[in-house]
Amino acid sequence: MLPRIAITPGDLAGIGPEIIYRTLQDSRLLRFCTPVLYGTAATLFDEFPQDKQHAPLAFRQVREAADIVEGKINAVTCWDDEDFVLTPGEPTEASGRAARLALLAAVRDLKAGLLDGLVTAPISKDNTQGEGFNFPGHTEFLAHHFSKHNDSLMLLVAEDLRVATATGHIPLKDVPARLTPEVLSGKLRMLLHSLRHDFGIAKPRVAVLGLNPHAGENGLLGREEQDLVQPVIQQFLQEGHLVYGPYPADGFFGTRQYQQFDATLALYHDQGLIPFKTLAFERGVNYTAGLPVIRTSPDHGTAYGLAGKFAADPTSFREALYLACDLIKNRAAAQ
Repeated sequence: MLPRIAITPGDLAGIGPEIIYRTLQDSRLLRFCTPVLYGTAATLFDEFPQDKQHAPLAFRQVREAADIVEGKINAVTCWDDEDFVLTPGEPTEASGRAARLALLAAVRDLKAGLLDGLVTAPISKDNTQGEGFNFPGHTEFLAHHFSKHNDSLMLLVAEDLRVATATGHIPLKDVPARLTPEVLSGKLRMLLHSLRHDFGIAKPRVAVLGLNPHAGENGLLGREEQDLVQPVIQQFLQEGHLVYGPYPADGFFGTRQYQQFDATLALYHDQGLIPFKTLAFERGVNYTAGLPVIRTSPDHGTAYGLAGKFAADPTSFREALYLACDLIKNRAAAQ
């Protein structure tokens, strides 16, 4: 059976419906997975295609995921069309509610074993808030539902470039206090496990970045590297893992030293995401590692300014969908 991949549309006023539509236009996708869109096709795609060279998509609308069929694009109803009057580029309470309902329905069906993976289009973290979703983003929401310890790992992927973050959506001023030996060790173990079981790398090499400029300059610019990062790295080396660092982030990416490693662990959000998006914005994928389910997403946001213009690049979303297929296959082979 082909993997059954749930697709949530994100904020309907953003570019989510467009990048989904343009991705699903390629019928070759049905050779690799069974797409299951959460939402009603009429709401999402009534205005498509604006590109008259392409025919409208054919959906199989169902009430329950138990009724999806292989070889078709399926859509699971999780709201009523009449509830929504949507204007591209203008997020509303209704568009946020739709994003929330789609996520809750997809998680319900993932837990029930009716799906094999999830690909999420971008949400507005602000207007998605509501009953069932009171989280900074998808990553924390999914960790709450699928992790025993309410934890996961944000891992950005673009072919052989992989960048993870030890801390996620928190204010920069809170990062030093949040970084403890237990947190750093836990994130490293998640990363190493994912590289082996999800990406099929038998003996992964991992680089860890420093927190301070120049990785602390031997304590002159901060002691987190000496007091926290180096002892954790030494522990992993003694266990036989190929973990190295801490490296100054600017020189590490500027000299392309990351190419010597299978993955890099940044210590905070922007330290990892700024270089990653500079190097691979159009094709980058966000993978939530450390969970029992596979979830990927494009590495960009709602892009309200592009919505409705049929100008959004679907590459990142397409890569997210194909990566989900690969990860499901790799994880099954590792069992």
